[in-house]
Amino acid sequence: MKNIAVVLSGCGVFDGSEIHEAVLTLLALSKNEISYECFAPDKEQSEVVNHLTRKPTNETRNVLVESARIARGNIKPLAELKAENFAAVIFPGGTGAIKNLSDYAYEGASFTVDKDIERVILEFHSAGKPIGALCIAPMVIAKIINAEVTIGNDKTKAAEIKSFGSTHTNKDFNEVAIDEKNRIVTNPCYMVAENIYQVSIGAEATVEAILGLMKR
Repeated sequence: MKNIAVVLSGCGVFDGSEIHEAVLTLLALSKNEISYECFAPDKEQSEVVNHLTRKPTNETRNVLVESARIARGNIKPLAELKAENFAAVIFPGGTGAIKNLSDYAYEGASFTVDKDIERVILEFHSAGKPIGALCIAPMVIAKIINAEVTIGNDKTKAAEIKSFGSTHTNKDFNEVAIDEKNRIVTNPCYMVAENIYQVSIGAEATVEAILGLMKR
């Protein structure tokens, strides 16, 4: 059985991993009888948001500890993730991808990526192993690798992706962008999806495309 790494960025769409996208990714892997392990950076979140009011609070929370909520405690620090031990890696979306895995939410197109996240992306890419990303997470991939990705149909973000040297392709919730050369699969999920069912379709399509790349 193949083992795939899933990188989380906290717990909750406004300051961490988008929970639907994360859980539906794990479900899609399980449905395909693919084992997985979850990882997250062991560091403080850039901010904590009250998901009821959608406003920042004065709390401090740890990305790994919060991500453990989604993984039911079965999670490891990102520093322990090595590409040699996995067949592929997937990054669910949520603003944690642009607040904790990178600082795009604050710096825009001039953003930087967490060094350990960059290491992981480059390790998998160098090994020719598939990389999947959902929702806004493809922004992080596009910053590190000149690749073809999708975040839906947002013209501003598409232009920023082009400025990195990457290519953006418009896709709907049920479609994936597959960069055969770089072995990258992306899907817009809640960037365009209107409900959890549509997100499930996107997550399953992403996993299926990654499994297809793993066979080639």
